[in-house]
Amino acid sequence: GGAMETERADFLVRGAMVYNSYFKKFVPADVSVSGGKFLYIDSRRSGAVEADETVDAEGLYMVPGLIDIHMHIESSMLTPGAFCRRLAECGVTTIVSEPHEMANVNGMQGVLDMIRAGENSPVDIFYGIPSCVPSTSPELETTGGIITCEEMEGLKENPWVACVGEVMNYRTIIRENQLEITRFLKQLREKDRIFPIEGHCPALLDLDLAKFLYLGINGDHTEHSLEELEQRFANGMFMEIQEKMLRREVLDYIREHGLEEHFCFVTDDVMADQLEQGHLNLLVKLAYDLGMPIEKAIYCATYTPARRMHMIDRGCIAPGKIADFILLDDLYSFSIDSVYKKGQCVYHQTKQIEIQEQQSQFPQEFYHSLYARQAKNEDFMIPSSKKEVLCHVMEVQPHSPFTKHLQMKLPVKDGYVDYQSAGLCLLTIFERYQKNGHITHALVKNTLQTKGAVATSWAHDHHNIMILGNNIEDMVIAQHQLLQQQGGYLVVQNQKIQANTVLNIGGIVSDQPLKELAQDLRQVRKAMEDLGYVHDNVIMSLSTLSLPVSPELKVTDYGMLDTYHQTIVPLMEDSYENID
Repeated sequence: GGAMETERADFLVRGAMVYNSYFKKFVPADVSVSGGKFLYIDSRRSGAVEADETVDAEGLYMVPGLIDIHMHIESSMLTPGAFCRRLAECGVTTIVSEPHEMANVNGMQGVLDMIRAGENSPVDIFYGIPSCVPSTSPELETTGGIITCEEMEGLKENPWVACVGEVMNYRTIIRENQLEITRFLKQLREKDRIFPIEGHCPALLDLDLAKFLYLGINGDHTEHSLEELEQRFANGMFMEIQEKMLRREVLDYIREHGLEEHFCFVTDDVMADQLEQGHLNLLVKLAYDLGMPIEKAIYCATYTPARRMHMIDRGCIAPGKIADFILLDDLYSFSIDSVYKKGQCVYHQTKQIEIQEQQSQFPQEFYHSLYARQAKNEDFMIPSSKKEVLCHVMEVQPHSPFTKHLQMKLPVKDGYVDYQSAGLCLLTIFERYQKNGHITHALVKNTLQTKGAVATSWAHDHHNIMILGNNIEDMVIAQHQLLQQQGGYLVVQNQKIQANTVLNIGGIVSDQPLKELAQDLRQVRKAMEDLGYVHDNVIMSLSTLSLPVSPELKVTDYGMLDTYHQTIVPLMEDSYENID
């Protein structure tokens, strides 16, 4: 046999407990890396491979880099560069981001500029093709951009595009329709059998769900009851579980039926102040805390998401796979010692790692993108010649982004609807893209209990300007300030700005570092809560009041929308007779 030739590798991780995705267990091994990929997982610890550089990992656990296949960078309100620097610290090495927020603001250009801004980041950013820009149709909402079928086809050719992003207009697409996405899906299914198509279908059941799946849309990340979850699993839908779905009964259900292969963990929307606490790593730990074995939790944050996106080059520690991995100093609390991307250390808990990257710059027009006239007092007043009016009202739910559709009788005082005395707020939308100058209103229950106003340009998904309030002077000040700083999230009380987050890139992204942005957002949250807004996430609650594909009543620059029927609902019923 003669002396064995030793193989050379770039570096060697010695003595870690290494996660094996196929047996879902840990095995002590020496792992060698060559050319940015794993070479040999040596569980005999034979010394068959030598390397110039060795990492002593005795007592550490080695797991694949985490993979988040359903999320939106813009939800963090950070630039892609700042966002990915933080992800590297959380052990996330691959993401599939769907830039439909920036696409709504700036169309195809917005998508390409998001992609450009994320180049050279310490994380691989793949993209979902924004399939619903606008999320409903140009007859129901005004957006800055519209993404056509031809543009979707063009994006599919990009090597960094991994899937069709969430198909959101789920009630329209299962009926006869002329949507761009319908044309695209039809062509896609004829040409490509395996390209993943992501869905968004809260509350869809039975035949409607089947029709949605029939179109090839076979992934879903929205919040569900157990019945909805069961139907999705039973019909072959890949489930993406985000934090608000991470409940013990859901994980128990998955375990009882052995469904671990058919789901993964995702984050969807994480704001900067939440990102300071962590990212997908928190979901792995939370799943373990809720009773899921840690080996299964790791599997569903690495292997299943990679397989869903046909990324067969990653998601496990095996020969020939990309060397993306985390070294943990404690497995059960998922405490991170260091993170490696393609065999390069991108984060270490004690050493400073210099990451080479260019500043992610956006073109100049992104910094001036809010066009609306300055508000006047009358913009926040609803005239009526009656004594009393019957109004449609959106009722906010404290633990959900969904609203309830109510009807309420409101008094009229001095010729204007007196919504304040009924404890309601006015939500006014200003169209910002210079397309029609729409100004429309909605009435909202369960938001501000104290006099004040909130203004934002971060409004899912059309991102027109929204002013919520019950004090006209405060609302005017809020709108003026928002225009002056070209985007943000701010709270006004007693004619003074109480908290302010500037989002000056497209009105939805900030060029601040994570720490400062997170601090500003925390102050906005607190100021909203101080005005009596009660919700698990007050910022997200307000930002989704404008999401016209989410139940039951939402608002666009065309007015209030019954999202089940996709029809505009009037603010007041004309036919309602005064009761004298």
